[in-house]
Order: sequence, then C-alpha cells, then structure tokens
Amino acid sequence: MLFMTVYTYKPSNRDAVIKRRLEKGAMVTEGVKVLGEWSYVGSGRVFRLFEAADPAAAFKGSYAWSDLGTIETYPVMETDAIMKMVAGK
Repeated sequence: MLFMTVYTYKPSNRDAVIKRRLEKGAMVTEGVKVLGEWSYVGSGRVFRLFEAADPAAAFKGSYAWSDLGTIETYPVMETDAIMKMVAGK
C-alpha cells in the first residue's frame, strides 16, 4: 500500500531536524520502501511517498521524528487508478 507522509516542524526546531537527519539519515524502518521525498523550499515541511504492506511499519518510522514536529500519514492511490475504479472499469 502507498502512503504519503507530511511532516511539519516549527522554525524553532529547524536546526534540530537538520542535525538529526545529517547524523542519522532518513531512519527508514524495515518493511518500508521510500519512493520519494521532497522538502518544501520555504522550509518547515517534508513530504515522503512510501510503500509498506504493514501500516505499523509506517508508524514506527515516523515516530522517530514525532518529538520535533507533527506527522500526518495518508493512504494514497494513483489518481488514474481511482478514476478507473469509480468509472467501474
């Protein structure tokens, strides 16, 4: 299943977020395959698209960042696949 995580942090936590990422990397847990990650140029927000069969694996990976910001994780599908599904194809 595909998930999109939106991680938002306050400007006051910026340096701590950067330090942790540089020191520990992305901290991807077993069972999670990251398909892409993008940072908002204005700072304070990171978007990560990943695949995981077990939602618990997705939660475990996100939890490592929860002390520095807010994490929202959404199950997602490609829009074309949704359109075919709702059209009955």
